[in-house]
Amino acid sequence: MMPSSQAFKIRLAYATRGLTAASHLLHHGKHSPYRFYSAASLPSASAVVVGAGPGGITVVGNLLEHGAELQTGQRKLVWVDPHFQGGRVNSRYREVPSNTKVNLFVQFAHEVSSFKAIVKASPKPNALTALQDLPQDQGCRLSYAADMCLMLTKGLAVHPQVQSHQGEVTSATLDERTNIWTVGFDDGQHVTTSKIALCTGSSPVSKTLPAIEKLHQSLAPVDLDVALSPSILAETFDPVANTTVAVVGASHSAILVLMNLVKLASSSHPHLRIKWFTRNELRYAEYMDGWILRDNTGLKGQAADWARQNLDNETFPDSPVSKVITKVWTAGKEEEAYKAELPGCTHIVQAVGYARNSLPRLEVIGKDGGDAKPLQLEYDNLNGRFYKTGGSNVEPERQYVPGLFGAGIAFPERVTDPHGNVEYAVGFWKFMKFVKKVVPGWVKP
Repeated sequence: MMPSSQAFKIRLAYATRGLTAASHLLHHGKHSPYRFYSAASLPSASAVVVGAGPGGITVVGNLLEHGAELQTGQRKLVWVDPHFQGGRVNSRYREVPSNTKVNLFVQFAHEVSSFKAIVKASPKPNALTALQDLPQDQGCRLSYAADMCLMLTKGLAVHPQVQSHQGEVTSATLDERTNIWTVGFDDGQHVTTSKIALCTGSSPVSKTLPAIEKLHQSLAPVDLDVALSPSILAETFDPVANTTVAVVGASHSAILVLMNLVKLASSSHPHLRIKWFTRNELRYAEYMDGWILRDNTGLKGQAADWARQNLDNETFPDSPVSKVITKVWTAGKEEEAYKAELPGCTHIVQAVGYARNSLPRLEVIGKDGGDAKPLQLEYDNLNGRFYKTGGSNVEPERQYVPGLFGAGIAFPERVTDPHGNVEYAVGFWKFMKFVKKVVPGWVKP
């Protein structure tokens, strides 16, 4: 059974006593509120959640809502992450403006009972009160959301039904004779469980695009994470050197990169210029009657406002940014465009999307026993489950792998809008809506 909220509140109050209100100043010393366990002390788990970014936080909170079904009174929910520091949103994107309105971050923190208990027990001011003090119908710096993640992580880590294991999951082997997984950690230890949730995150695509690779052009790559952090980006270029940065893409991230570079060019780096390579016209999210067109693919917030003012075909010629940015249209002629324009560049930023981080080694022991064999899987973006490749792709006939689930940016929900457009739903609140919908099916015996 779930512990009483009062008992949980007492535990949380004890864990947070004497801590600073700034949740990003967490530490892992002997006085840390986190409790880390060796895998040897975790012989069996009600579930294993891999990853402690926004997706992992969401899954842990929702699994705790179903403590009775998970039988967490007898076995702990094991939460695994190398850092427990809010994932990339905290380590890489604190300076990035959100495309989510503040009120949805606040709603996220009140959506499950364990989160509400953490909020209630956290001394004020805290990360949530900081969000509540902002305009609710606008975006904010992701540092506010990251601090909320850290506050929730701190509280979940001392929840009596959670055991946090600082490290990495290296393998997970399903025994089809019992439908039990053996989960291996990087310290050589392991636990067994009937349920694993992979919330392993994604990273910017770093592989050079084929059309660019063919040119063998010697350009200094600028990691997208760096380009999205103005304070770090400013240290990347010599402020007195002639610098031309190629920016590839027209996504939300690409526009933020252009914004950051233009600010540098108009202040500390007057010799910086930009060539913007794009094959798509800018696309904006549009607020319809009760829904959002291009909710996951269109520009929103600061990026949308800045693009409309400076980059649209109608505004670009008269915008001050046209003195810094050269538009290079690549649709239908990518190789020719890159061949003609890249030689004048010194650096390159590829803002062309994200790819899943590497997963643990997933294997299966068949019903006849024998050696473990690799699991070949596909993800079902409608129910958060995985199914074996090679069989039927018709949903009722899919061979779903028992007890293996995914969520977060690596495994988002596939959504279809009223116009029939298919997108993948990425964002704190979107993770919450999806996980709340699918977790009841995950925990069924």
